[in-house]
Amino acid sequence: MYTFSNKLKTFSIILMVLGLLGVGYGFMTSHKSFEEVETILAEEASSHGGGHGEVAESHAAVAHDDHAAEASNDTDAHATSAETHVDEHTKHVKHVQHQIANRPWSALYVAAFFFMMIALGVLAFYAIQWAAQAGWSPVLFRVMEGITAYLLPGALIVLAIAVASGTSWLGGHYNLFVWMDPEVVAHDELIQGKSGFLNMTGFIIRGLIFIAGWSLYRHYARKFSIAQDSADNIQNFKKTFRISAAFLVFYIYTESMMSWDWIMSVDPHWFSTLFGWYVFASMFVSGITVIAMVTMYLKSRGYLEFVNDSHLHDLAKFMFAISIFWTYLWFSQFMLIWYSNIPEEVTYFVTRFADYKLPFLGMVVMNFVFPLLVLMNSDYKRIPWFVVMAGIVILAGHYIDVFNMIMPATVGDRWFIGIPELSSICLFAGLFIFITFTALTKAPLLAKGNPFIKESEHFHY
Repeated sequence: MYTFSNKLKTFSIILMVLGLLGVGYGFMTSHKSFEEVETILAEEASSHGGGHGEVAESHAAVAHDDHAAEASNDTDAHATSAETHVDEHTKHVKHVQHQIANRPWSALYVAAFFFMMIALGVLAFYAIQWAAQAGWSPVLFRVMEGITAYLLPGALIVLAIAVASGTSWLGGHYNLFVWMDPEVVAHDELIQGKSGFLNMTGFIIRGLIFIAGWSLYRHYARKFSIAQDSADNIQNFKKTFRISAAFLVFYIYTESMMSWDWIMSVDPHWFSTLFGWYVFASMFVSGITVIAMVTMYLKSRGYLEFVNDSHLHDLAKFMFAISIFWTYLWFSQFMLIWYSNIPEEVTYFVTRFADYKLPFLGMVVMNFVFPLLVLMNSDYKRIPWFVVMAGIVILAGHYIDVFNMIMPATVGDRWFIGIPELSSICLFAGLFIFITFTALTKAPLLAKGNPFIKESEHFHY
């Protein structure tokens, strides 16, 4: 049996405490007054010029025009023009004010979703191994079961943040999803046309159905897996095989709908028919990477002696292959939309090129070029520290991928990776470690009753 070391437990608790403090600081410092935002824009104007600076200069000119109009009592048209400019400036300042207030919500949501999707990706991989009756992977089943223990609390947290961000009595002010704002919907015919799907009641109900289905499968698969250890027949194995095959059908539908609800709807004017697959590829490779890293950690602590370098090699092969698959989907989505150049579609990528060029292009290097060069060699896939290095870069790259999907619609060009973002990562990383490694202590690390366990223990490639 695995014992959760005091050092690792303390480390996870420290991460959570530091994360909570940083998240609290982020929320406390995100509420700027109208005058404070005006000062920020004026400072940007003086230091950079253009962009926001032009707006500030326009405001100065407007103020001058307004005084001139009042002094000379020129024409009503002139006064009306001045008032229009003042209104535009006021709207811009309020818009920036709202973007700054959105940042801690968005940082929290990105980190929460990232760690949740790791657990969900592992659950999908776990189900595929059962449905395929794979012979190489049963020695890793308990590691996968430990990681998927995070899915239920992690998914509930994601849903809670999403709902709270659009509920005033929970502290939100439509910080993530503009379609939750009745005032916006009242003036937006496109969102009105989608309101049969994009509404708070449907959003919550669908989210709870997704979470319930995923969690029920995880609960029963784990239950049958442990029961098989002491069984004198393979009935529990057969049950797990059947529910895994059924779950994969449920999963592929709900994962796509979840990606529409929880990510794509932050940009309610934009859609991609490939989006569900794109998010799936990201969560799948992230999940497999974490399986590899947790396995190597346990092995370094003297556990999982039945796991050999061939198992590590296969996990690294999956990391390599799914990274290529992710790149294929990323390029397919990007190239088709960019080439067709339809305004309501291409705006999604124009925004990311204009304001997020470094993270947008950087994640392609981290998620494709780096894994391609590092993991292409077969021998390197058997070297633990090499796989760990590749895994860290892959996970960082897919965090930035989620960051790129959420931030442009919520904070615009007001993004930065600072205290709110890093604190949110620490908070959920600590929670993830605590739940995962606590779950690993609840059952033996070897699924000894699995019919394929001997084949898995002697697996060599």
